[in-house]
Formats: sequence, structure tokens, C-alpha cells
Amino acid sequence: MDAGTQEPAAAARIREIRQRIDQIDQAIIDLWQERARLSQEVGATRMASGGTRLVLSREREILERFRVALGSDGTQLALLLLRAGRGPL
Repeated sequence: MDAGTQEPAAAARIREIRQRIDQIDQAIIDLWQERARLSQEVGATRMASGGTRLVLSREREILERFRVALGSDGTQLALLLLRAGRGPL
């Protein structure tokens, strides 16, 4: 894996950092998939009991939480998470 530098100490540190980034990425993927499954279960349970498919007030809460924590990128991330959990509309 190219570290982008020829300096051995810097290259070694970059490899260490990248290993941690890869671990974090895997955790994000695992959590993303778990969240989507749980969200789908909530929707299926709600619909099976005669409820609505979506609860827009809940989606607004999630959007706001991510926006406050992460700014406009957080809003985009939350929209992706919501879409993964509810499936196509």
C-alpha cells in the first residue's frame, strides 16, 4: 500500500493510521447494517399493528440530531441512514 511518502517513519505511521481507519470503516458498515435492520423492523411492526409506514416527526428528530452534531454533512448522512432503513418510498 502506497503511503505517499518515502520517509520510513512517516510511512509506518500512515500505515498504522490507515489500519485504524479501516477498523472504524468496518464498524461503521456493521452499525449501518444493524441500524437499517432495526429501522426496517420498527416499520414492519408499526405497519402490522395498523400504524403508518413513516413517522415524519421521528425523521425530523434524527435529521436535527445529525445536523447539530455534524453540520450540513450530518443532514446528508442522516438522509442516507433514513433511506437505508425505510427502503424506497
